Amino acid sequence: MHQRTLGSQGLKVSAIGYGSMGLTMAYGPSDVEAGLAAIRRAHDLGVAFFDTAEIYGWGGVYGWEDNNNEALLGRAVKDFRDEVILATKFGFQRTEQGLGLNSRPDNIRRVADNSLRYLGTDHIDVLYQHRVDPDVPIEDVAGAVKELIDAGKVRHFGLSEAGPETMRRAHAVQPVSVLQTEYSLFERDVEQLFPTLAELGIGLVAYSPLGRGFITGAAKPAAEYDSTDMRTFDPRWQPGNFERNVAAVEQLAELGKAKGATVSQLALAWLLAQGEHIVPIPGTRSVARIEENTAAADITLTEADLAAIREILPHGGFGARYREGEVPAWT
Repeated sequence: MHQRTLGSQGLKVSAIGYGSMGLTMAYGPSDVEAGLAAIRRAHDLGVAFFDTAEIYGWGGVYGWEDNNNEALLGRAVKDFRDEVILATKFGFQRTEQGLGLNSRPDNIRRVADNSLRYLGTDHIDVLYQHRVDPDVPIEDVAGAVKELIDAGKVRHFGLSEAGPETMRRAHAVQPVSVLQTEYSLFERDVEQLFPTLAELGIGLVAYSPLGRGFITGAAKPAAEYDSTDMRTFDPRWQPGNFERNVAAVEQLAELGKAKGATVSQLALAWLLAQGEHIVPIPGTRSVARIEENTAAADITLTEADLAAIREILPHGGFGARYREGEVPAWT
């Protein structure tokens, strides 16, 4: 698989990466062996960019069952660690009420040391702030990550769900290599940040590039998912939105069929066509889906293809990407 360079600090990754969140949380019961097999097959097919986070080891949406995602990823890549880029994140903390934010420098250092141990490595290739913490100046966050970079524990700094002002202020202290946020045929809001990314020389890592699995042709009504699956309450799965999104995916599938591609491959190829600074990180527990997703890197969309896709979904899908009050605010 060909590589792309994200940001101006020389971060080189495979054109399609792998997001590991769904192995242990948010998408129903986990399956460790399936996860290990999926990660190893991804590597076989040229995927060399794997994404995890501290919070992904805290279990499902409705509880804190321990199921360490970083340790699972570290176990999966143990035999080829030096051939891949590993990214993880800090910034959340568990509270009696559920989740809180904590990007204090002492917590960043603590999380980084834990992540190194769980991943079984001596360095983290990309360390992200998972969510902007309004109680901690971003300059302090960037400074703490800079110390970790200077110490050789981290190689690149990333932000997730951050806006223009935050990116500029962080970048002035420690150059930011990548911004991670949701981006797909269903979710286009991040396009408003493209000028800032270009100005600062920051790459974009697109999570949920298949609309949390909706753009695979396998979406079911919300009530048919396990109670620990976030799709039970995702607005895009709710009545009214669900039917319109299904219709759009069916049209995309027909377009893909004419090119000999599945709807998932079409959606990933569309993302790759939006700019060389973009890398999607689809996640799956299925080896078959891994094989399908990685093949998208070899699909070239023509201007006519892109125009046809715009006709089907000119502004994205139907329904917000999070419930009301949960959509990250970019500043």
